[in-house]
Amino acid sequence: MKLATYKKESGQFIGIVNAVGTHVLPLREAYEKMGGETTIPAEMLEAISMGELFYHEAEKALQWVNENNLDSELFIPLDSVELLAPIPRPSKNIFCVGKNYAEHAIEMGSKDDIPEHVMVFTKAPTTVIAHDQNIGEHKELTEQLDYEGELAVIIGKKGKAIKREEALGYVFGYTIINDVTARDLQAKHKQFFIGKSLDTTCPMGPWIVHKSVIANPNNLDIKTSVNGEVRQDSNTENFIFPVEEVIAVLSQGMTLEPGDIIATGTPAGVGKGFKPPRFLKAGDTVEITVEGIGTLRNKVER
Repeated sequence: MKLATYKKESGQFIGIVNAVGTHVLPLREAYEKMGGETTIPAEMLEAISMGELFYHEAEKALQWVNENNLDSELFIPLDSVELLAPIPRPSKNIFCVGKNYAEHAIEMGSKDDIPEHVMVFTKAPTTVIAHDQNIGEHKELTEQLDYEGELAVIIGKKGKAIKREEALGYVFGYTIINDVTARDLQAKHKQFFIGKSLDTTCPMGPWIVHKSVIANPNNLDIKTSVNGEVRQDSNTENFIFPVEEVIAVLSQGMTLEPGDIIATGTPAGVGKGFKPPRFLKAGDTVEITVEGIGTLRNKVER
């Protein structure tokens, strides 16, 4: 099940996107036509906080639409609404795992830069934009804007000191993130936060795929292209620290909550890794495709 947040004249809503990604089912509307009192919230964070209840209610509405052949009546074209980031404004910073692919760690330095322990930094909530929204060039601040295609994990229930073998049970679903980075700011400030947190530098989406669709997040093809040229091409089986370990480590002494977002790291092939570097410029289009989820596309504004 693909769950999207979208906006139209009457407000913001949650919907189920069809298999080919062209139409969306307005969940509240479907539920009301089904004859029940709606329990479907308008915001994704609230829906995620409902846990499995939301998923089952959404599934029930979809099944009713299918059984009554109401697809053509109730599904609306995605291009007739404004697709938002699935979580338009996260409730806290996005957790990001650094150097989680050995080849990326090497391209950013050497074999000595391959971490022994999970490396974590964060991005501010104000960085988030949606599929097909523009990434700011920020030319007054940076000359080294870079892309990083990543699988992102959405936490589905509250947990602390989560055991690795139970970690996937705390996941709600998965999406795609472009961890856009100002490399020169990163170097200047000797840490990651400022260089990772410029406005519009966390494209996310285009939707959340529920965990029931993805059996193993540690075995998904991931590919990033710039203007149609493939720059990153890997598989999450190359994680140094798999999703379960990342969740377990983060939750030691810190409570994870529904709606928390974890970007799991980027493969080799970032702009800084080329010789000479190939940073983003105005007009560039970045597309990130993750198996089982879809494609996140964003253009650097002129």
